[in-house]
Amino acid sequence: MPTITLAKWSDQEGRLLPVLTDEAALVEVLRRLQALPGRSEHLYLEVVNGYARETGRHFAKSELVDGYRQLVAAGKMSPDRELQRVLQLKPVRTSSGVAPVTVLTKPYPCPGKCIFCPTFDSMPKSYVPDEPGSLRALQNDFDPYRQTASRLRGFEDIGHSADKVELLILGGTWSSYPREYQEWFVQRCLDAMNGSESTSLQEAQERNETAVHRNVGLVIETRPDAVSPREVVHFRRLGVTKVQLGLQSLDDRILDLNQRGHTVAEMEAAVRLLRGAGFKIVLHWMANLYGDTLESDYEDFQRLWTNPAIRPDELKIYPNSLLKETELYRYYEQGLYRPYDEAELVALIARCKTHVPPYCRINRVFRDIPSPNIVAGNKKSNLRQLVQAHMARQQMRCRCLRCREVRGQTVAALQLRLHILPYETDINREYFLSYVTPDDHVAAYLRLSLPHAAGVVPIAEIARAAMIREVHVYGPALGLGDDSAGEAQHLGLGRRLIAKAGAIARSEGYRQLAVIAAIGTRPYYRRLGFSLGELYMHQDL
Repeated sequence: MPTITLAKWSDQEGRLLPVLTDEAALVEVLRRLQALPGRSEHLYLEVVNGYARETGRHFAKSELVDGYRQLVAAGKMSPDRELQRVLQLKPVRTSSGVAPVTVLTKPYPCPGKCIFCPTFDSMPKSYVPDEPGSLRALQNDFDPYRQTASRLRGFEDIGHSADKVELLILGGTWSSYPREYQEWFVQRCLDAMNGSESTSLQEAQERNETAVHRNVGLVIETRPDAVSPREVVHFRRLGVTKVQLGLQSLDDRILDLNQRGHTVAEMEAAVRLLRGAGFKIVLHWMANLYGDTLESDYEDFQRLWTNPAIRPDELKIYPNSLLKETELYRYYEQGLYRPYDEAELVALIARCKTHVPPYCRINRVFRDIPSPNIVAGNKKSNLRQLVQAHMARQQMRCRCLRCREVRGQTVAALQLRLHILPYETDINREYFLSYVTPDDHVAAYLRLSLPHAAGVVPIAEIARAAMIREVHVYGPALGLGDDSAGEAQHLGLGRRLIAKAGAIARSEGYRQLAVIAAIGTRPYYRRLGFSLGELYMHQDL
């Protein structure tokens, strides 16, 4: 029988293993999938299981993905966007427009003494060995190249584009690691995206501008008391575009009770520096800390938005998970601490989410900690779904970005309307520009910062510039150069938002527009008239 050889990656050793598949059978199943009247998992299973009953041959989705690619490459099949969508596993993975690749740094001492934070010798501070991301890091010995390469292969194996990569470097406090390690770690991650070895971080960055897997966002996490003017310059030299900070609470009494080691004033100062330098800001907020109540948590959550020095771009809600490997567990044993039960926690988060402004995205509502590790309180990892169901029953609405992004929905460019939302912080005026559908789903957005004065900007290069802090187009991640077939990406929405941002900045008296461009987005901004400075890209207005 005619056969084709399909290349299949081995996650453990990175070798290409040949798998022989019956080409005629493969083509028949793909043709049947092409003829489907719609796109759903139910219809997909009807075809694949029906063929298996007829012939005794069952195809895994990964086999069909590999087979489709090989047939297209051999010229035996024409590219078919709809068929690719049918074959794609876990479509939500890249529904926000990028492929998120998470890697962990090696275990290293953390300056924090938080009573709620677990400590394992084999893991960075606060991470649990059997979390999914921790397991991947352990399997790869915390090696940045191997972690990145395995995640890229993982995306491609399940039919996703990994051309545009948001790299998230997690694990402990980034700023506490030696700078030589930081630079090597980022360089090796870029080497994996580039598919080639480099001799320096700068060389790896330059190669990534034209690589197959381009870095369109680089995220690190650190403590607010570690952020300084010198540190933000270092972040930019590494290529960082987004910083996660462990806020935990906006109540100094609660921070002190939980031995967090920083104050609200230090958090405000850190956010001020990062915002002034153009970074996207992700804050972690914790419910159910020692000393908190349901009502004090609700009041604290509202301070995120009423305090003009905070107002994050993104937020992770991390209800405190009680683990035996924490000091807080001793308090629990003595009857000094009570975890909220599931119903209390669901009601609290639902109530909080009604206050989230449209410019903020709620990335998470629960840490990815396996339930066997949690001693008491909520153990359900699908807390977001429980909260959404509760809100639906109570006719409550969350208007955060994640709840309103278009995801896999197709959009008609002519039906989109431009929405402009200005808001103030303690150092600047922010403009949140977004293209929204008639039913209020966000297809694309841009964050524009207009500093109140040059003195609030910690980097001289951008002291008098208007700053584009983020441009993001939602919908399924498309490959570089792919045309849109109804997806929000590649419709020119980003270009139109940048033009509008320039017009607003010009009308406010700014003569220069800067952008905190990720390494892999530099060619895009050059095409729009921006040029590369020392740490940012610039355009004269």
